[in-house]
Amino acid sequence: MASAAEWIEGARMRTLPTAISPVLAGTAIGWWQGRAPLLVVGLCLVVALGLVIGVNFANDYSDGVRGTDDHRVGPQRLVGSGAAAPGRVRAAAFCCFGVSGLAGLAAVAATGHWWLLAVGVACVLAAWFYTGGRHPYGYLGLGEVFVLIFFGLVATAGTDYLLCGRVSAAGWVAAVAMGLTADGVLVTNNLRDIASDTAAGKRTLETRLGDRASRLLYAGLVVAVAVCCVLVAALSTWWALLGLLGVALLVPAARTILGGAVGLRLVSTLRSTSMGELVLSLGLLAGVAVARLTA
Repeated sequence: MASAAEWIEGARMRTLPTAISPVLAGTAIGWWQGRAPLLVVGLCLVVALGLVIGVNFANDYSDGVRGTDDHRVGPQRLVGSGAAAPGRVRAAAFCCFGVSGLAGLAAVAATGHWWLLAVGVACVLAAWFYTGGRHPYGYLGLGEVFVLIFFGLVATAGTDYLLCGRVSAAGWVAAVAMGLTADGVLVTNNLRDIASDTAAGKRTLETRLGDRASRLLYAGLVVAVAVCCVLVAALSTWWALLGLLGVALLVPAARTILGGAVGLRLVSTLRSTSMGELVLSLGLLAGVAVARLTA
């Protein structure tokens, strides 16, 4: 039976900034537009955290039963290491999805945007079928598309919409920035696992591109995120350039990756990328706060 510490490790706490960051970015843009009710913001955070932890457990379960994690580098998974029964990990995933769903229901009830329930259902289905089901799209090289859409566009623009009833141009650009940074987390993770994924038949984008092209992809994402930060500032307040502090954390990570880091060295880069996204979103939020307080 897995210990509490193993369950916490299985939740992959280092990835939680990818849940929190897009909501904070959406909150920043919503606040800039004049609305940021704390109840709705809190519910959006619960939705995002439930989805990210749920997808982490779902990936642990699905990859574990397929044997994909048998020779992985980095922290061991619950199912792959035999620490927890597959059924328990699957149940944990659906419990997290359930919590996320209840919070989402409360959020749409509080705002009246009931059509977003369909988006919530799509989020849960996308989270499960990333590595679950007969034809998981994460095995087809589409994981980065999923992350960009759901942990970028949906999470950030969705928060902005729930707060304000519309999504501004700055909101859409901020959503792209969040999605691309989250893609950096996935690229780092999959770059580390190219050998084991190839052996297991998991055709991620990185196994298709190869090692060098995947490293260049990460660097390209960092450049694109920096451009998005400048565009967000141009569309809202120049104080939003504080988001570039997050990009500053991504630059050393890009150097490490371009320098050929492998194995466990990429684990620290993954952590830096995740924290870079969090600092980026906090920078946007701080920038809007300064702009509103000094207006």
